[in-house]
Amino acid sequence: MRFLQSIVLFLFGLSAFAQEKTIDFDAPDSLYREDQFYIGLTYNKLQNTPADLRQNKFSSGISFGFLRDMPFNKSRTWAIATGIGYSLNIFNDNLFINQPNTIPTSENSYSFISDLSYSKNKMTLHYIDLPIELRWRTSTPESHRFWRIYAGFKFSYLIYDYYKFVGSGEIIKVSGNDDFNKLQYGVYISTGWNTWNFHAYYGLSPLFKNTQVNGQSIDMNTLNLGVMFYIL
Repeated sequence: MRFLQSIVLFLFGLSAFAQEKTIDFDAPDSLYREDQFYIGLTYNKLQNTPADLRQNKFSSGISFGFLRDMPFNKSRTWAIATGIGYSLNIFNDNLFINQPNTIPTSENSYSFISDLSYSKNKMTLHYIDLPIELRWRTSTPESHRFWRIYAGFKFSYLIYDYYKFVGSGEIIKVSGNDDFNKLQYGVYISTGWNTWNFHAYYGLSPLFKNTQVNGQSIDMNTLNLGVMFYIL
């Protein structure tokens, strides 16, 4: 009888222990991570341009990618994030690019278009991005609506470039232009509340290498202003 009592007490204790250790799947995750996927939309403004360069129409950009969120304080309001992404930047302006041959060379000629009759003069640049950023936010395990300020540095590698001119009865296309700087880098900031975040990127490297037009160096870089959205 004493043996049976011991068995009953053991099973009762085991049951109580199991109930105490039951996992609550609805409990807040204290080890949460934030904002690991992003997508951005920007207006692209050229900086440090030659005196005769003019932007026209709307120069747009889009970017998206993954950032691994790595909090480093107990409340997880401070974090470092790094990852990989893709960006597309379009520039509509009056910088004319002419390639003498169909085979890409570094001997392209550059000039400014004064004839307003052309319908298109556009540079399209595709990049692979490697961002790293410092993050501060007011997030909690219970809520995903919070303020954020993210500041970072980004390396971008040009994987494809395309230029197209349409006007004066002709169409000119140039790709694989060796005059572009393949490696771009710059600083950025994203700040906002919940879904909507202001985003600004300033390029610290010029778009072109040692290239001139009418005796003027093309040392222009980019300022991208827009919105950034984060998920997960």
